[in-house]
Amino acid sequence: MKMRKKSELPQKICASCGLPFSWRKKWERCWHEVQYCSERCRRQGKRV
Repeated sequence: MKMRKKSELPQKICASCGLPFSWRKKWERCWHEVQYCSERCRRQGKRV
């Protein structure tokens, strides 16, 4: 991936807290599978 400004990175909405989060280098190979913004949100799962 070539250099981009932080504002140009892809974003998703967290399935747990509903807040937007941006692409991270550590998610480079699995970005299509990422659903949660943090480990804490992943552990809590989907809240109603």
